[in-house]
Amino acid sequence: MTVTVRYTCPHCNAVVSLERPPDLADRSVTKVAQPGWEYASPDDPDRESADGIEFLCGEDGTVTDLEGDPIDGCGRPFYLNFVRYERGVELDPDPPTYGGPRFDFNG
Repeated sequence: MTVTVRYTCPHCNAVVSLERPPDLADRSVTKVAQPGWEYASPDDPDRESADGIEFLCGEDGTVTDLEGDPIDGCGRPFYLNFVRYERGVELDPDPPTYGGPRFDFNG
């Protein structure tokens, strides 16, 4: 069983639809890839085992506007980031995709 999930391009607000299993582990959609994360293409049969999915807006299938009318898309990449776990502990993205800027001061 699958469900249709819609993701909005953070660059141009185009909407991409994707058939996915109903037990989603989505964390965020970002303009940039998370460092060290491995992304699958939307048509990769093993995409659910990756760290997320890389979309090319308008090039990975049909895109629509928010009302459902077909549009071209902007052609820029955006990333669906999955929730990741290591030894049963949820990992935060690095840098975090929430909470504003992060500054590390050493020294």
